[in-house]
Amino acid sequence: MEYTTLGDTGMEVSRLCLGCMSFGDPDWREWVLDEAESQPIIDRAIDLGINFFDTANMYSTGESERIIGNALEGRREESIVATKVYFQMDEDDPNSGGLSRKTIEQELDASLDRLGMDTVDLYQIHRYDYDTPMEGTLRALDDAVRRGKTRYIGASSMWTHQFADALHTSERLGLDRFATMQNHYNLVYREEEREMLPFCQKEGIGTMPWSPMARGYLTRPHDEVDSTARGASEEYLYEHPYLDGGGPAVNERVEELADEYDASMAQIALAWVLDKEWVDAPIVGTTSVEHLEEAVEALDIDLAESDVEYLEEPYEPVPVSGHE
Repeated sequence: MEYTTLGDTGMEVSRLCLGCMSFGDPDWREWVLDEAESQPIIDRAIDLGINFFDTANMYSTGESERIIGNALEGRREESIVATKVYFQMDEDDPNSGGLSRKTIEQELDASLDRLGMDTVDLYQIHRYDYDTPMEGTLRALDDAVRRGKTRYIGASSMWTHQFADALHTSERLGLDRFATMQNHYNLVYREEEREMLPFCQKEGIGTMPWSPMARGYLTRPHDEVDSTARGASEEYLYEHPYLDGGGPAVNERVEELADEYDASMAQIALAWVLDKEWVDAPIVGTTSVEHLEEAVEALDIDLAESDVEYLEEPYEPVPVSGHE
């Protein structure tokens, strides 16, 4: 395993972050694994040197956090655990979602309880809340840091001007500022290269992109994507513009280079993300030990500059996606 410093936090994290959305309750989404199925994957991740785990309160409505907490029992200190808040947890309780002080305080306590932890390493806002002034959200998050409930705070997909304004507000008010950005980035969705990623690099913000393999679109030929359990049931896959802006041509080039490198398509797609100097630790979700090991092996793939250019050449601008 390779390690890197997460932005300016000083924390050393594995170059791959294990995304924990696939651990929880299959009643939530049918491709999700229950605890007994999840445990071997988490154990193997630790064996492989992965120390960075990303979950959220909304993943299986809290079950993912509980599973991660149980799995890391006795191994907590050497782990970096991140979770998130924003999406409504209880349809009968409007205050179980959003980024108000009430929501942040009660949902952070609930997350810590499920994780079995007094402090989480990174607490992130899962999306931008247009109904709550950012100053109020930042004050609540700053209080959480001061109370020792989280060590760092982070943000996820939003417009760059919103993120810049949030950083400025924190600096103006003397509050803890966002240390990380978890945004949407892969070979068939590169709109973040225009502003967000260069901005994060300039500001010392740690970046941990979600969906580095485009929700599985880059892991197999595009006419076979629906052949997997997730591909057939994932209602969010085609909400993203992966089929636009040269997406199918990129997919075909990933397949071509996978043959040349004697690698899988997933490894080529991941190697491309890892090659980007503004990326600290892409978030990789998996439902099998085999695919986890395959992802770790992608760290050994050194793409030639000409191959990077070949992969990128068909890309065309697409509508911004992932902020909702």
